[in-house]
Amino acid sequence: MQQSFADLEYAAKKRLTRRDRFLGELEILVPWAALCAEIEPFYPKAGQRGRQPIGLERMLRMYLAQQCFGMSDEGIEDALYDSQAIRGFVGIDLARESAPDATTLLKFRRLLNEHGLTERIFACINATLSDKGLMLREGTIVDATIIEAPSSTKNRKNERDPQMHQTKKGNQWHFGMKAHIGVDAHSGLIHTVVSTAGNVHDVTQAHALLHGQEQYGHGDAGYQGVDKREEMARSKVRWFIAMRPGKRKNLPDTEAGRMQEFCEQVKASVRAKVEHPFHIIKNLFGLRKVRYKGLAKNHAQLMTLFSLANLLIAKRSLFELRTKAQVQGG
Repeated sequence: MQQSFADLEYAAKKRLTRRDRFLGELEILVPWAALCAEIEPFYPKAGQRGRQPIGLERMLRMYLAQQCFGMSDEGIEDALYDSQAIRGFVGIDLARESAPDATTLLKFRRLLNEHGLTERIFACINATLSDKGLMLREGTIVDATIIEAPSSTKNRKNERDPQMHQTKKGNQWHFGMKAHIGVDAHSGLIHTVVSTAGNVHDVTQAHALLHGQEQYGHGDAGYQGVDKREEMARSKVRWFIAMRPGKRKNLPDTEAGRMQEFCEQVKASVRAKVEHPFHIIKNLFGLRKVRYKGLAKNHAQLMTLFSLANLLIAKRSLFELRTKAQVQGG
């Protein structure tokens, strides 16, 4: 395809922005063909009056760019006109065509939500990572994070989202939902995601965060007593749960006390891997507050974001495997 003058001018610039680098990495990391194959059976074949719909991969790229940069439907539509980096990633040439509008993206996101396709995207990316030997599945780290929701009642119904609830963490109250994740203890890759209201206790979801093949599990002090719960009765998982902070603080300054403190430090070093996915979705993708009403829509978004988080966590390994394959092929 012939490039426009704007494309040529942009390609000639000497400095790559962080957005350029990030989208360039995403271009390589995302298994586009596999994801499109998951969505294609549900994607409309023809539009109204015989008009062909916008290409599936183009809509998928627009949707992923929206999620990565935390934009609204109107925001990503504007970004396609304002940002050459995003426009190039999606594959839009404004000299020949207009960008997909916000309504088209809204319909695409609803298609993903209605057919559970974000779950398929998550499973597809994890299958790709497993095939490359990046998930060992011997151990699981479980944890949860609170995602705030608007607590104001100044809206049309004069009420807060009924599927969100308040919970207390430390001495502070929060209103919203919880994202519970199970993470591979070796690689730090997320293999399971569960979404609940904010008042659901972490330990009640521990069993749902196991894939069934692990031999051991790790969790913070909020998972105390997990091995004694009824739903874990048949599980053979050996749990390593953190000591409660008050008890740990009062450990005696003896050889036995120092040994217990060392064990707690080792357990904490393993659990540290579970914080990386939360850092990515909250700080890199900017998901500090829910963007939709209800758990279902927000869970669908979390599945997409954790899918992309897995690719970023495995980025170095994936690039090394790619380089090795190119060397062997060359």
